Amino acid sequence: MAEPSILIPKIDVTQNVPVEQKAVDNNDKAQEIIKEKKPRKTWVKVAFSLLVLVLVILVFNIISGFLIYGKVNKLMDSSKVLMQAAQSQDLAQIKNEIGNTKKSLNGLAASYKLVAWEKFLPFVGAYISDGEHAIRAGQAGLDAGESVLDVMDPYADLLGFKNGQDVLGAKTGEETAQDRIDFIVKTIPDLIPQIDMISGKMKIVQEEISGINPNRYPDKVKGIAVRSQIKNIQDTVNTASVFLVNGKPLLESMEFLLGVDAPRTYLLLFQNDKELRPTGGFMTAYAILKIDKAKVSTVTSNDIYSLDAVYKPAIQAPEPIIKYIKGPYILSQKWRLRDMNWSPDFAESMKIVVPATEKAGVTGIDGVIAVDTQVLVNILNVIGPIGVPGFGNFSTEISAECNCPQVIHELEAFADVEGPIIWDPLTGKIIQRPPNSDNRKKIIGPLMNSILANALGQPKEKISPLLQAGYKSLIEKHVLFYLLDGNVQEAVSNFGLGGAITDYQGDYLHINDANLGGRKSNLYAYETVEQDIQVAGDGTVTKTVTITYQNPEKQDGWLNSLLPTWVRVYVPKGSELVTSEGLETAQAPYEDLGKTVFAGFFKLRPEGVSKVTFKYKLPFKVSKEYKLLIQKQPGTDGFLYTINLGKRTEEFKLITDKEVRIGL
Repeated sequence: MAEPSILIPKIDVTQNVPVEQKAVDNNDKAQEIIKEKKPRKTWVKVAFSLLVLVLVILVFNIISGFLIYGKVNKLMDSSKVLMQAAQSQDLAQIKNEIGNTKKSLNGLAASYKLVAWEKFLPFVGAYISDGEHAIRAGQAGLDAGESVLDVMDPYADLLGFKNGQDVLGAKTGEETAQDRIDFIVKTIPDLIPQIDMISGKMKIVQEEISGINPNRYPDKVKGIAVRSQIKNIQDTVNTASVFLVNGKPLLESMEFLLGVDAPRTYLLLFQNDKELRPTGGFMTAYAILKIDKAKVSTVTSNDIYSLDAVYKPAIQAPEPIIKYIKGPYILSQKWRLRDMNWSPDFAESMKIVVPATEKAGVTGIDGVIAVDTQVLVNILNVIGPIGVPGFGNFSTEISAECNCPQVIHELEAFADVEGPIIWDPLTGKIIQRPPNSDNRKKIIGPLMNSILANALGQPKEKISPLLQAGYKSLIEKHVLFYLLDGNVQEAVSNFGLGGAITDYQGDYLHINDANLGGRKSNLYAYETVEQDIQVAGDGTVTKTVTITYQNPEKQDGWLNSLLPTWVRVYVPKGSELVTSEGLETAQAPYEDLGKTVFAGFFKLRPEGVSKVTFKYKLPFKVSKEYKLLIQKQPGTDGFLYTINLGKRTEEFKLITDKEVRIGL
């Protein structure tokens, strides 16, 4: 019989818990529930608030964007009208349109303030800041433009502009270029104080423009170049600023240079850039110029060989000249005067040439002016064909005989006719000789006088193009100056007219070629330069510079034949050469003019190609930015340069010295 079950009653523990304790427990549970729900609700509120803020900013930016877009379009329309006014050369209209463009730009600046605060935001802030820089640069630039026009106003008619002051009265249209030059010279002292004011405004433009980083922008947008345009604007502004800053000392030296205070005498050297030498060409002829109160006259002109015949060589010639020119250096290794422009720095070369010319009888000069054949071409392109009494007509029309300007062909033909010289055995007189062998360069003086007379007699319509031709010749290093007065030389050199090898904090490159063959093959030869730059993780820079020389024309035995070239590559001092290729003879690296130099010899044949390569390491490291200054050799054309750094490539023609900056 089963045992009766024992029932254990259920015990409600809460029955023994005081009421107060129950309330506390219930409250704790409620708090826990609240604590669980509160963070979730807070997050939602924060997220919702951020969403609302983003939407508000988005709507605000859309509205602001439409306003700014409208102002930008209005500014672009004003800028186009300003450009058209500038092309018309109507000074009054240009002034008026600058004022209209300033109003449009100020309107944009006012609207831009709506978004200016966003420059502190990540990512977009940099672009907003760039916009501010561009607006402030534009405002300062227009202010500077107005100041320039105010300075130009008295000279408007002289410079070919319309609606300026009629400084020469009713006879203005009849006045010659010389009359206009005389007026400008007399008023130069009035220009000097204006330079400081304009320079101050351009400095603001330069500072604002330099605050924009072009590397954060794409190369192109819808086929329109963006990055390169920004860099071009920066280069133009920097050039203009340097031009103004260095222009003041040059203006202060103008009275000296133009013989206002006293007549000046200059040795004029004609450098044949078709037979390239370190300072721009073989010194083929010379003339003595007198400048008195800005009026130029030629005292004499002659063949450089005539001067060299008087000079008695006394200095040991450089080894490459002795080894590759040979000729007179077989008999004596003493330096001939005609070969003394061996240093790539024009002033350094002239420090040797001038004492030699003094020993040859050229005394009392105040300085040296060197010009090459491109100056003749630039001027004749403006004034047109000219006649030279006793020598014929000259122009820049392309001659089929040399595929070059007719004036170049005639100069070379006159100077380089070859043939035997026969003496009468009884009298000792020359009975047969090639034409012009007595003075192969006697054409230089008459040609120069004809060009000067024609240029200075041009009507006012030609003044502006003539000034442009002169400016082009100067900045492209087809005209160089060396003054014996130290202060004037410094002013000329700082303005970039001294052909100097300059100091630079960063990478540097100057390629200098010397034709040691005596022919004119540089008329046809050209080169391209490619730089491949590798920056290691620690900032070490390794460069490979490849120079490709080409001569596409056939050999004619006169102008075009084998081109023996001594090439020198100037790089930062302390650079370490890794390898070199393409040279028949390579010289060990050495130092010159504060640079390390890689040099050697090669030959370029007609219808041929020669390639020379130098690989080297820079003596310093780079971090945030790679900087490079490339200096052009005087007398050369705009050779094509390519720079490769990582995925970035820059390509340009080197028509003057150029600074390159690439962000890393």
